[in-house]
Amino acid sequence: MALQLMKILVDATATIETDPTASRYFYITTSTTAGGATLDIDAASFLDDTGAAVTSLPTLPTNNSYFNVFINGVLQMNGISTYTPGATGVGSLEIAVPVGGSILTGTPVVLEIVSFAPTSDITVST
Repeated sequence: MALQLMKILVDATATIETDPTASRYFYITTSTTAGGATLDIDAASFLDDTGAAVTSLPTLPTNNSYFNVFINGVLQMNGISTYTPGATGVGSLEIAVPVGGSILTGTPVVLEIVSFAPTSDITVST
């Protein structure tokens, strides 16, 4: 018998689903923040979608989440915000207001957090 390359015939099907969860946190500024200054919002200063006070900001799962910041309804550039998860006194959102801009008293700030819980199912037939 001549030499042959022997190989295994395998058929595989993968199904991957993502299950996004969005959480939104709301804050109304209590004073004006001038350009060059930083607006620091503690976790306890936010309200959730039901209007209840927030006690802790959630941890962002690595590579499966992101956050957005909206000021007065406008999505902001990523580089001006720093998000820190945790409870009151630890958890916060910091917004570095660029020189030449300002955030006025009574301005709504919305923090949106989106996390994904991916699941997968792989079927292998030989």
